[in-house]
Amino acid sequence: MSKTVIKIENLSKIYRLGEVGTGTLSHDLNRFVRMNILGQDDPYAKVGQVNDRTQAAHKGEHISALSNINLEVKEGEVLGIIGKNGAGKSTLLKLLSRVTSPTTGSIKVKGRLASLLEVGTGFHPEMTGRENIYMNGTIMGMRKWEIDKQMEAIVDFAGVAKYLDTPTKRYSSGMTVRLGFAIAAHLEPEILVVDEVLAVGDAEFQKKAIGKMQDVSTNHGRTVLFVSHNMASVKTLCTKGIQLVNGENYFEGDIDTCVTNYLRGDTTLLNHKVWDGKPEIANDEFELNEIGIKAKNKGFEDPMLMTDEIEFIAKYKQLTDNKRIDITLHFKDEQGQKLFSAGSFQSQIQPDNEKEKGNYIVTGTIPKHFFNWGTFYIDVYIVENVRRSILKENDLLSFTIANKAIAIGQFSGKEPGALHPLFQWEKNLL
Repeated sequence: MSKTVIKIENLSKIYRLGEVGTGTLSHDLNRFVRMNILGQDDPYAKVGQVNDRTQAAHKGEHISALSNINLEVKEGEVLGIIGKNGAGKSTLLKLLSRVTSPTTGSIKVKGRLASLLEVGTGFHPEMTGRENIYMNGTIMGMRKWEIDKQMEAIVDFAGVAKYLDTPTKRYSSGMTVRLGFAIAAHLEPEILVVDEVLAVGDAEFQKKAIGKMQDVSTNHGRTVLFVSHNMASVKTLCTKGIQLVNGENYFEGDIDTCVTNYLRGDTTLLNHKVWDGKPEIANDEFELNEIGIKAKNKGFEDPMLMTDEIEFIAKYKQLTDNKRIDITLHFKDEQGQKLFSAGSFQSQIQPDNEKEKGNYIVTGTIPKHFFNWGTFYIDVYIVENVRRSILKENDLLSFTIANKAIAIGQFSGKEPGALHPLFQWEKNLL
């Protein structure tokens, strides 16, 4: 039975919003003069964040970035930590890495822990890449000969041999992440903690990094904690997941169920939304009044089959003149992997008055036999003048395609992939 390497009990982290001491007397005096005598803004203001981002913050208010978290991680386990922005993922990793201290509760860690939290974390910008490798290894408790042994592998993986003796302040963010990950992965920690910084790297490096983390966990029995908004990477790498919602552990279990719960959101699947009162998706240029997806010539409550044409409908109000507004949809599968994009920008016929303010309706049709059966999600982008996104809403719509009717005796399993197009085929006897 695998032993427990991380044990978290009743963990909470509380922050105070609003004015925060600067840390020096001169800066405190400067703040007092600017604000109370000259009537200017606070030059050292810190931005507070309310855990529930839909609520306004008030000066002096205390919020729980994390609340009553309990978690056990076993040796060799690959744990995915997922949740929306502000859910508390990075705060949890910072507490585990001892960047900050918990307000209440305890964290017990067995073994050396290496962290890659943010671009440049743990690097001294004036030191060279080589010097930073030795410094990070020493902080982790490694001896010089141990670091020397891994030096070639670190440099080769990071691909920074040409710049190894250059100060890291001259590195690009991608180079910094490459070197930081290579150090964390090759200096043989028992626990590897990786925040979503891998998104900074290019596709080739992300693939290498995922492969390295799989090797570290599978072949070397080390524990990995991984935070990412890329659900495909999470499902590829992780075996178990936790979902954080407003700083609380909302779900813990197998990674497939965890990702599905996250993508579905806090409510059941919704393929139709109407705002009778004040629209939720709006700004000074645009108001979305209704949006939905359904089987053509059916109601929104009716099932959608593979053999149905799929119809998208949106009604909105344009509040300004001389601007073209388009709705763009990004379709995703159950793993959060984007499949394709489509939208009103593809329309071959545009009304002469399309740039005038007023009420508009947008419709689009997806042919039958396009989707495989399963659940799908839609990110919605509101685009101005075919070049600038002015509003974005992730997972605004979700819908399920049911399998077509299958004759008895035919194959009834699911074909691979999220799409299932019907092409024209011919077979003749020669």
